[in-house]
Amino acid sequence: MQVVCLDLEGVLVPEIWIKFAEKTGIDALKATTRDIPDYDELMQQRLRLLDENNLDLAAIQAVIAELSPMPGAREFLDSLREKFQVIILSDTFYEFARPLMAQLAWPTLFCHKLEVSGDGRVTDYLLRQKDPKRQSVKALKQLKYTVFAAGDSYNDTTMLEEADAGFLFRAPQNVIDEFPQYKVTTEYTELAGFFDKAALNAT
Repeated sequence: MQVVCLDLEGVLVPEIWIKFAEKTGIDALKATTRDIPDYDELMQQRLRLLDENNLDLAAIQAVIAELSPMPGAREFLDSLREKFQVIILSDTFYEFARPLMAQLAWPTLFCHKLEVSGDGRVTDYLLRQKDPKRQSVKALKQLKYTVFAAGDSYNDTTMLEEADAGFLFRAPQNVIDEFPQYKVTTEYTELAGFFDKAALNAT
């Protein structure tokens, strides 16, 4: 009984906020959990920038509608689901993710929700729970699953720590340097091999 938990942005799909920043020309919106480990600090910065620039949820969704999964991501995910149960653990929002989930054949997604005003402005965000990626892995282990995980950012490292085996995928150098205990790869085929080997070692 083995489960693979994957981060979404930076692993299977592009970083949504970076793409939105490029579209709007607001460089400060390029900051992600690769840059700012404190998720609340990051989201408060994003909410402030949206408000200051009169940008609503529809503006973000319009950019998301133009995005596609990373090359090879759908095939990687499909092959992974032939061997494991797969859950996407993400700090994105259900209001963002739907078009991308459709392109990935609707994998199970645990993420957060946004608070949106009547006129479509994003006013706040609602975490599913504190430290949700770690807590999700911990809950799966309590259900007697063996859990393997992969991500690319600071907010993934608690998930990797809690998992029976964890790996960094296309992580920036600052994250790699701070967490040298995790194997690193940039290729889906190699990551699939990491999971296969972890599964073999777990039996």
